[in-house]
Amino acid sequence: MSVPVFLSEAAGLAADTVVLDGPEGRHAAAVRRLRPGERIDLTDGAGRVAECTVTAVGKDSLTAEVLRRFEVAPPRPRLVVVQGLPKGDRGELAVEMMTEAGVDVIVPWAAARCVTQWKGDRAAKSLARWRATAREAAKQARRFHLPEVTEQATTARVRSLVSAAALAVVLHEEAAEPLSRLPLPERPGDIVMIVGPEGGVAEEEIAAFREAGAVPALLGPTVLRTSTAGLAAAAVLLSRCGRW
Repeated sequence: MSVPVFLSEAAGLAADTVVLDGPEGRHAAAVRRLRPGERIDLTDGAGRVAECTVTAVGKDSLTAEVLRRFEVAPPRPRLVVVQGLPKGDRGELAVEMMTEAGVDVIVPWAAARCVTQWKGDRAAKSLARWRATAREAAKQARRFHLPEVTEQATTARVRSLVSAAALAVVLHEEAAEPLSRLPLPERPGDIVMIVGPEGGVAEEEIAAFREAGAVPALLGPTVLRTSTAGLAAAAVLLSRCGRW
């Protein structure tokens, strides 16, 4: 059984004895029901890690002794996935799976053919759910670098991400080149992958992304849902660039 991971403030990781309280402490003590002598890892989500042994457990907190500290370098190249807003709760499903796979940045995209619209209070609540999903999935996957879930992006903002990337790919069912055979970039920098919504990527969006340097690519012989396409494509790219 893998050692559970909990988030802690960076300052707290510097002490020899750490008190884990708040939502994380409550989850550890009341939900996970950890006991003295069990091992846990604490991280600030930015690569700093403290390996600990639980020494005492309260109602909604626990105390742990730090055994050793280390730092994990961020993975390279970064994989940025621009995700067209899916319908219903499929957005959280996409975020959960991509986080577990190792995606570094998730960009919610208000594409032209999105049925779902993030506006006003709904935008804030939806973004909060995506971020909470990424946080919990990262702990489950034992990631010491939490993925970033950015603010909702316009097509113009996505175009700027494409321009700055070492490689930018837009998944498209009519592309001629398979994703598995695209040449990887020789220069350092982000890999940006664009996943359209249920209605697909509009022709004017494809044209804008191509003009900015993106390459249309075919994921495979079947048409995947927008909520699963990002995971499948991430698996291909993470494998090819040596991160898997």
